[in-house]
Amino acid sequence: MSEKTITIFGAGKAGAGDSAFKLAEKVGELLAKAGFTIVNGGYGGTMLAAAKGAAQAGGTIIGVTCSAFKGAANEYISRQITTESLDERLDTLLELGRGYVVLPGGTGTLLELAKVWELKNKGFLEADKPIILVGGFWRPLVELLASEDPDSSRYVKFAEGPEQVADLISEPL
Repeated sequence: MSEKTITIFGAGKAGAGDSAFKLAEKVGELLAKAGFTIVNGGYGGTMLAAAKGAAQAGGTIIGVTCSAFKGAANEYISRQITTESLDERLDTLLELGRGYVVLPGGTGTLLELAKVWELKNKGFLEADKPIILVGGFWRPLVELLASEDPDSSRYVKFAEGPEQVADLISEPL
């Protein structure tokens, strides 16, 4: 897998007019322009938005879908990987990424963030794989956890907007 493959996590329910959708579309576009391959869950919402932005910028998008879900991968996916379970899907998303971008989202995104963050903190994922949280959505959670365990946030970086994401991914931890 390419050293420039980035996994993007975010809300599956975001619609085309939503700020989260626009944010994901711009993140996908800018990462593709910076030469990154995008990996995401392959369906709708911010997955669709990031894939659309990346595709329109000439990028490659890998969609990791799950046979247990109804629905097809979105039309911007360049390559689809189908898994049998939600756990296998998440493990594949983590394995493929050389870094992780987390957009605002719901409980599914929280699950993805929690897993990647805990695996990083416990040393099960390479230290050079950054976790980039875009916008302020997740900041209160990170601050709450850091108040109990200040070292817990050492692998988390914040991007105020989409323009910072590619730069932060390239920075050493």
